[in-house]
Amino acid sequence: MSKHILLLKKEISKFLHTDNIFFHYKGRVSLYAILRAMGVGEGDEIIIPAYTCVVVPNPIIYLGAKPIYVEIDEKNLCMDLNILENAITDKTMAIICQNTYGLSANVDAIVDIAKKHKLYTIEDCTHGFGGTYKGKANGSYCDAAFYSMQWNKPFSSGIGGFMTVNNNLLLNKIQDQENNKIEPGLLTKINLKFLFLIKRYLLNNTTYWIMVKMYRWLSKNNLVTGSSSGGEITDVIMPEHFFMNYSNIQAKEGLRNINALPENLELRKKNAAIYSGFLKENDKRFVAEDLFENHSFLKYPVFVKNRKQFMEYARRNKIELGDWFNSPIHPIQFNFEKWFIDPENYPIANEAAKHVVNIPVDTKNPQRIISFLEKYIDEIL
Repeated sequence: MSKHILLLKKEISKFLHTDNIFFHYKGRVSLYAILRAMGVGEGDEIIIPAYTCVVVPNPIIYLGAKPIYVEIDEKNLCMDLNILENAITDKTMAIICQNTYGLSANVDAIVDIAKKHKLYTIEDCTHGFGGTYKGKANGSYCDAAFYSMQWNKPFSSGIGGFMTVNNNLLLNKIQDQENNKIEPGLLTKINLKFLFLIKRYLLNNTTYWIMVKMYRWLSKNNLVTGSSSGGEITDVIMPEHFFMNYSNIQAKEGLRNINALPENLELRKKNAAIYSGFLKENDKRFVAEDLFENHSFLKYPVFVKNRKQFMEYARRNKIELGDWFNSPIHPIQFNFEKWFIDPENYPIANEAAKHVVNIPVDTKNPQRIISFLEKYIDEIL
């Protein structure tokens, strides 16, 4: 392990209070490693929320197992605890608890249900690094947790992921897999350096929409290292070189950003409170105050009448609007059967996927966002 990766591990451990940290090229690779260490295989079932990213069910399917989806709670957009137990069968191996948009909800209760049925639990902290649940760091409650350091996370290394392990019985199996990771090639590293420069010097309010559109097209066609490659969003066959290691180049970028995380999280919560106050005053849907304690606000969800039209309004006004999740398994829009899901069976998740947009919470000028929302207040639900 390189000097910079060791330094990054030390910094991350300050937030998570554990040294059982293992790095991978992306967060989904960490999930794959966790599932494999748990012995997940052909015929097994893994429970996940029906409002997630496609890169969560993908590793499950790569191992021959089947994702079992559970409807979400309308209030918090996380898995509905009241119906979770109905999804458990004698084939169930694990439950994945997701910090949706940075919100941890009912993690301890989910763990209790899992223990009752002798199941593993995995915390999806790809939205929630740096956040807490009932005073403990996200990722502390389950047998293992995986995290993302992708471009749009509060703490980013451009591309990257890692896992933590709380169940000592899994540690040896995780460590045995470490030698099997593929090292990133020279072209991959050059690609990453190029993207770091683009983000640092060319991405701004004016260029945001052009750059996002270009980046998504290039990554979909495997021309740059993207959040999701073309194969991951068109099929359920594991991409070549999927089980890839984390690089020193990524670690250097992570070290550049991690020290700003506490300030970043404070800013996000402050802005989220401003947005909630505005939406509440205008009788629109808002993130309730009782959720704030366990919410790190990677994204702030706003429900709108017509997402496509609202995204166009944002583009015209140079607002950096996001579209997570535009599908129950974002960003998939068709061939859902490949991922064992019919969106119509999950009406709350499906409705959210049709109407949610994300307003930026890391801005130092929230009034600019409020002014935009005021301008189009009749388009907000």
